[in-house]
Amino acid sequence: MEWLIWTGTLVSLIGLTSLFWSIIKVAQAKRAQLDDAALREAIRRAMPFNMGGLALSVLGLMAVMVGISLG
Repeated sequence: MEWLIWTGTLVSLIGLTSLFWSIIKVAQAKRAQLDDAALREAIRRAMPFNMGGLALSVLGLMAVMVGISLG
């Protein structure tokens, strides 16, 4: 089950990368001193990456735990 551990690790790292990307994009928008509507739009565009990254991280960690349990 070693392949499940490494696959889960890869999926989790992809999710974390997506999370960090969304955090950076929102921080850049806040630092740019945008008006309220533009800031909301930037957050709205980053939200799917945030939620998708969270989901991938959770699924990857679950795969790692299953691989450890079965291995």
